[in-house]
Amino acid sequence: MKISRKLKRSILSWVVLSPLIVAVLFPFAVMFITAIKPATEVLKPTWWPSTPQWQNFITMWNATNFGAALWNSVYVAVLSTLISVFVSIPAAYALSRFRFAGKGFVQQFLLVSQMLSPIVLVIGLFRLLVALKLLDNLNAVVFVYATFNIAFSVWMLQSYFSTIPKDLEEAAWMEGATPWQALRKVFLPLALPAMTVTAIFSFINAWNEFVIALTMLRNQASYTLPIQVFSLVAGRYTVEWHHVMAAAFVATIPVAVIFAWLQRYLVRGLALGAVK
Repeated sequence: MKISRKLKRSILSWVVLSPLIVAVLFPFAVMFITAIKPATEVLKPTWWPSTPQWQNFITMWNATNFGAALWNSVYVAVLSTLISVFVSIPAAYALSRFRFAGKGFVQQFLLVSQMLSPIVLVIGLFRLLVALKLLDNLNAVVFVYATFNIAFSVWMLQSYFSTIPKDLEEAAWMEGATPWQALRKVFLPLALPAMTVTAIFSFINAWNEFVIALTMLRNQASYTLPIQVFSLVAGRYTVEWHHVMAAAFVATIPVAVIFAWLQRYLVRGLALGAVK
């Protein structure tokens, strides 16, 4: 039986991609296998436990305050993403559609701000929150994350918005639409993939952020997931690695679900940004 050219191409593609797939999935496989190992087999070089302990995920959830940390991460990531996108859309629209004095300076400032690591500013932010008596406050962390994400979001959205022809809005104006109606009914639907991509990256930045949360949050009840997982290792005489790996594995699930759910918007948004 002859193999079709399409099938040959598919097989060749999978063979070429197999090293990349193995490299990407290997850390997750190690996390999962370690998570279901009995405590006595965690450090043994075995690929599969003799008796998989699926209840390790339940004991981890109850023993590590994982549920509260999960809710804190969801709260901080979602709220900071909404604030950054809500503020960034009008700013990016103004930069892509209007000419005004200082426009080039604003664009360069946004670009330069992305070169600064949050760890450079963390001491100043810590002293500011202490002065405002906002230390160990999740809402303060939300606004700090949103502030860092705004510059990134404006820069990304501006490049996307510039690819949308202004003629479409002008045609809506000629049909009797107000500028607000043209923006809401013509421009924003076309910019939805770009806004989705920006929201995804802002969410991931807030979900994975570690240094600021470690500095600003002191009470375990307000820990986010990265800090909660870190607390399972730091300052302990014995580390329960099966709980650590179970927590790390479960912490990756929300981001994976979001990527799978919004994948089509991600691809469309990246394609829009490439055509300018």
